[in-house]
Amino acid sequence: MMRRSLICLTLCGLLLPTLIASAIANPPQTAEQIRQMLFNAQVALMSGDTQAALQAVDESHQLYADTLDDPLDTRTQESLAAAFEQARDAAQSGNAAAFAAARSRVWSNLLNGSSQIVLDAVVRGDAATAAQWLPLRDFRISTRFSRPGADATLAVQALAAGQMTPEDARTAVQADLFDTYQAQLNAALIDAGEAAAKGFATRRSEEAGLAAGYFGILAGAYDEQRGETARTEAQAAFTMLVEAAVSDDAATFEQARADIAALLTGFRAAPLSEKELTRRAGQLMRFIALVPVEYARGVRNGAVISDLEIQEALTFHEGGTAAFLDLQNVLLERDAEAAQRIAVLLPQVLTQIRAVVEPAELQATVDEIHQLLTNIIPAEWQTGGGASDIDVIVSVLDQVETAVAQEDYTRAESARLEAYALLELGVEQRLRGFMPDKAAHIESLFWQGTGEQAGLAVLLAERASLPDVRSSVTDLKAAFDEARLMLGSGQTAPAAVAGNAAVIVFREGLEAVLILASLLASMRTAEQRRYRRPLLAGAALAFIATIASWWLATNLLNVLLPLGETLEAIVSLIAIGVLLLITNWFFHKVYWVGWMANFHSRKQRLIGGVVAISIGQTAGLVILGFTSIYREGFETVLFLQSLVLEAGVGVVLQGVLLGLLGTAVVGVITFALQVRLPYKKMLVVTGVMIGGVLLTMVGHTVHVMQSIGWLPITPIQGLYLPYWMGTWFGLFATWQGIILQIAATTFVIGSYFLAEYQTKRQRSRPHAAVESHAAL
Repeated sequence: MMRRSLICLTLCGLLLPTLIASAIANPPQTAEQIRQMLFNAQVALMSGDTQAALQAVDESHQLYADTLDDPLDTRTQESLAAAFEQARDAAQSGNAAAFAAARSRVWSNLLNGSSQIVLDAVVRGDAATAAQWLPLRDFRISTRFSRPGADATLAVQALAAGQMTPEDARTAVQADLFDTYQAQLNAALIDAGEAAAKGFATRRSEEAGLAAGYFGILAGAYDEQRGETARTEAQAAFTMLVEAAVSDDAATFEQARADIAALLTGFRAAPLSEKELTRRAGQLMRFIALVPVEYARGVRNGAVISDLEIQEALTFHEGGTAAFLDLQNVLLERDAEAAQRIAVLLPQVLTQIRAVVEPAELQATVDEIHQLLTNIIPAEWQTGGGASDIDVIVSVLDQVETAVAQEDYTRAESARLEAYALLELGVEQRLRGFMPDKAAHIESLFWQGTGEQAGLAVLLAERASLPDVRSSVTDLKAAFDEARLMLGSGQTAPAAVAGNAAVIVFREGLEAVLILASLLASMRTAEQRRYRRPLLAGAALAFIATIASWWLATNLLNVLLPLGETLEAIVSLIAIGVLLLITNWFFHKVYWVGWMANFHSRKQRLIGGVVAISIGQTAGLVILGFTSIYREGFETVLFLQSLVLEAGVGVVLQGVLLGLLGTAVVGVITFALQVRLPYKKMLVVTGVMIGGVLLTMVGHTVHVMQSIGWLPITPIQGLYLPYWMGTWFGLFATWQGIILQIAATTFVIGSYFLAEYQTKRQRSRPHAAVESHAAL
């Protein structure tokens, strides 16, 4: 018997390191085991088994100490040690409410520690560690108005693949985690209040503990926005909330909830991007506008005649309220009085629905909200045709399924027509302009259907079964999801961006090589060769200055990024101006004749007839070399910024390196091997290539300007261009885009023929003068 026990102990000793290593390799699973152990302890405690509860607490504490303790930061370690001690004391005293609060504290501290490890790992570029710990997190509950975020996971994957910088990845991960935990914080506060109202003491303590823990994760962001004093006050309020919940002090509990609500008003740990702000604003205005519409259909003479319509009114109110909470801090900054009034009116709408007031009374309240929103929300956020329109359409499509489930096909058809009307009035114009094939597909699904799927109109007319209708609605939602993704991206293909960057860098580099070669060509004698060094030094300084200009430009763009697509439109217009300058053949006639003559004139003044080189001469030659090359570099920097906004620095740098490689090859052939290349033909070929880049840039810029409402969208009826032609060549089936691309082409070709005409005219003048003189 003793021998068998020794064997078992030996095996356990051999296996224990493996088990611990496995637990460390899977922090989410280990944390979930700890959470389950503490839940089992809670159950045992509530059933009166104190010994089992203590054993479960000790086992969970030991598992934590053996596996997760070491990687965590010191502050989290101390907080977890206190939480486990609090849990043991509560289990020993049989205090279920205190134990529930301690259990929540353990879990939220594990989440906090995991978040810190992930963020630190991302900053270091350690994607493996970030991916290992990231699943130890909570997720935002998915509803029809919000989807569980995957931004953090995608960012870590992009970091691992080298497609995202550590700084950008950290921003994305932190925004996702903070957004989730703020949503969880709000949900915990609501659940704690509901538990208190129902007299569920243990649940109240658990939710209060979770709320305090979630705020602990967000406390740093709160401190940055509100200051240390406000953070300390908020933490004290959460401590009071937990203590009041555990001690069953109802008055103090409600006071703490009120204090917390006031302290959190307008706080958002992860500020929304410009695109998300626009989307939430669209959701808010559209959902609120639909509330009285649905309500009026469900009420008559002070009585509810359709529960379905009332439920839909409540659903749209829920969506509008959720959107308002996301925007509240921004709206408070713009107009605090109006935002506070909206915060009062939204609950009033809910009260009116439940009281079954007259539709006109509810409409008046919503009209006031709508007027306040129109005044307070920026005009660019109110532009329709985006993701918010799709959100509303998908929400209305849910009504079709609900009505069919109740065998109310008349109301299902009404909901279908309402969704289709929202499509026509909103996003359809953009779909027809940018993705006509997708627009035609969606319209087919609404009406007669496709070869694979019967249309929704046909199914409802035939009173099809719920599974068939659900399949059709699912296909429509999938099509809208694809449309949302395409409209949200609107970017040029990364390979096309890299190619465009390579072309422009090679073209400008080629011009720089020719300028430098022209200036050095006349410095062939032994005396003149000494002038080459300061000239080359100036060219080298120009290259360094170009890099510095790139750094300044990209940092300036980072500061202006909150402008979103507006910034992209402005920078793209500047880039088009640069491209027009480069492709303007008439300008290049002036450039190569006048500008180059100016360079040579300056050079001759500096070196002509001088035996000994002076400091002034050296400085002059350095400046000549600098100014002759930096102009090309500055043009390149201006153009590349629009590409950075499209595809990011990494993609653009790939093209830049390719262009520099081509320039280096030409430079070696020209200067080191002394081989004369067909420069004129090279300039012509690269000029044609840049003309293609110009067309792509014009098409993409028109697309962006249409997206932000600076240009209208007029689809070309009957013209269907595949989406890839837009991402690769900027070709979209809208009159505005096609006309402006034709105009750009006409300008470039016209400038060439104008230059040729003026050249021939200038050549004919001396000949005409000779003939006139002979006649005399």
